[in-house]
Amino acid sequence: MTQRFLLFLALYLVSLSSFAQETENTPQRKFLESWSKPTVQPDRIILNVTEDLTTMAHITWRTSEEVDQGFVEIAAATADPMFIKKAAQYPAKTTLVDFTDIRVAGTRAKYHSAKLKGLKPGTTYGYRVGDGKLWSEWFQFTTATSDPDEAFSFLYVGDAQNYILELWSRVVREGFRKAPDAKFFIHAGDLVNHAHREQEWHEWFAAGGFIHSMIPSMPNPGNHEYKPRVDGENEESILSVQWTHQFTLPDNGPKGLEETVYFIDYKDTKIITLNSNVHHKPQAKWLEDVLANNKKKWVIITYHHPMFSAASGRDNDRLRKIWKPIFDQYGVDLVLQGHDHSYARGRTAPGSNELDGVNMRDQAGTVYVVSVSGGKMYEVGGEWNELGAIKDRSAEKTQLFQVITIEGDRLIYKSFTPVNELYDSFELLKTSKGPNKFIEKKSEAIPERVFSDEKK
Repeated sequence: MTQRFLLFLALYLVSLSSFAQETENTPQRKFLESWSKPTVQPDRIILNVTEDLTTMAHITWRTSEEVDQGFVEIAAATADPMFIKKAAQYPAKTTLVDFTDIRVAGTRAKYHSAKLKGLKPGTTYGYRVGDGKLWSEWFQFTTATSDPDEAFSFLYVGDAQNYILELWSRVVREGFRKAPDAKFFIHAGDLVNHAHREQEWHEWFAAGGFIHSMIPSMPNPGNHEYKPRVDGENEESILSVQWTHQFTLPDNGPKGLEETVYFIDYKDTKIITLNSNVHHKPQAKWLEDVLANNKKKWVIITYHHPMFSAASGRDNDRLRKIWKPIFDQYGVDLVLQGHDHSYARGRTAPGSNELDGVNMRDQAGTVYVVSVSGGKMYEVGGEWNELGAIKDRSAEKTQLFQVITIEGDRLIYKSFTPVNELYDSFELLKTSKGPNKFIEKKSEAIPERVFSDEKK
């Protein structure tokens, strides 16, 4: 390499990391080792998405190893507090997880998972979890109605990852305040920074608090959910040892990728979670089968590594070559991603990689979004036009959450900052023939927050 090239490379890397360093060089909050250890009292209580949110509920929680058995008590909720007298009790599957070999606080814990079936559609239920003597408080959730045309909303966030309890907490809580009736919550990977670290998972559950217990979570794993068992050791990265114990997710994905690749059907929308970390080709075959048999009006896909990056030097060419042709073939409407610690939103041309400026004004193929909700930030960048897409909106140094609403033939997308500013918005309209009609609404939002161009 020439000296000129090496100098250019060094300057580029410094530029890329400048925003990240602003937060990474800020000391993160310290916690007592005992803070994240389990007790006999239930904690980390979470409601998970299921294959059928009209009649099913999956509930998971944690205790110390002294607890031998877990139970869920559940009843249709009423205004009369004595509805609890009618609660039915169901046993949970209990597993002991030993963390000794990954050197984390809380070296042993029991995880409890209950799969409830036969619930009534459109019904508000109250539930609590415990061992029969020690119980949590009562939580509430509402099952989906069976009306496929009824409007509904859901929440989506990118990486929490860093400063989880310190800074991500305000985002997840403002999201709940903005959309308290959201039907589920998509987490697009990198929920934590160190896959197996108990303190960080405890931060994630504490930051969301009762929200996790009342709105079903739909998480997919990011690269930070795949790490060696011991930090810094040169061994194969594995999925977070907590993942399959603390989440109880649909088991309808390809073999070997259980609870990291799956789908749910909510009214007339199919939402698919992929795992962008491993085994891309086997997922492609599974995805083709799922989409070939799809009868839902809307298709939304979520995974971690972006198809079109929001930051420079982070292109995922291999992923794009394997998955994007399938998205194009089956007309995927919306893709929700994370990873790049900045924000970008754009779209491909309908049915083609070739862009036409006139047609693209009011039509869209697949709309791609990259977002971040935690405290770690990168500068915006990435090539879109050269790769067959157009970027419509960017942001850096901005924590965001998104509220997405489906109203029959209309999809409404809104992105908000933690201080309740509308940052981005667009709509998609289904047409009887041809591609979705695209309606740009960003003019209703605050000015674009991009600062790196000011330095150039």
